[in-house]
Amino acid sequence: MITPEEITQYLQDHPEFFEEHPDLLESLRFPHPYEGRAISLNERQVAMLREKNKLLQDRLQELIDVGENNDAISEKMHRLTVALLGFSSLPELLHELQYHLCEDFSIPHVILRLWQVDEFGTEADLSSPEFDTISNNVRILAQGMLRPYCGPEVDDEIRQWFAQDAEYLQSFAVIPLKKQSNFGLLVMASPEAERFYPDMGTLYLERLGNMVSSSIMRLIQQTPGADNRESAP
Repeated sequence: MITPEEITQYLQDHPEFFEEHPDLLESLRFPHPYEGRAISLNERQVAMLREKNKLLQDRLQELIDVGENNDAISEKMHRLTVALLGFSSLPELLHELQYHLCEDFSIPHVILRLWQVDEFGTEADLSSPEFDTISNNVRILAQGMLRPYCGPEVDDEIRQWFAQDAEYLQSFAVIPLKKQSNFGLLVMASPEAERFYPDMGTLYLERLGNMVSSSIMRLIQQTPGADNRESAP
């Protein structure tokens, strides 16, 4: 008995076989992949090429959609960068950042928390929620973050920052704010479970964290008396 493997190997070793037996090509019949009827080898090859072409078209459209989505995000990031550069005081940044994220990125819930408050100068309103007391556990958690976190689970203390909204929030993005060390967290949340999911890319979130961190430090350093505090023993 000749096995299918032996036939396959023979045809691979003798590619001229069908050229020498053209009538065989015309007489061979194969099941149609979708309609259940018999078709010739040429028709089967055409059907396979059409299927491959459809897969390639679908893949190309997927890449186009990803590219268009990235272009839209890049444009939004540009507008946010321009806004951050235009802020002239820390209170203005704290007030306007949430507005920009909600309006341009459609992020319904945004929380910012900052510590090391002795560095924020006399302009900062330390009674504002951004400067609420943070536990050491959250500070240690933030310090250990190498990149933003996305997913459904966050520390209970962080969840409580959203007050009465916390119960219906399904996904979170937690972004560390850093200079030499971590000095804050930017937390975004959504009632949609798929908005911030564990496997999503974090490149734009990292860039957002860098932009906000740099803007905050710029405003701190231009606060009157900041140089004196830095040089004090």
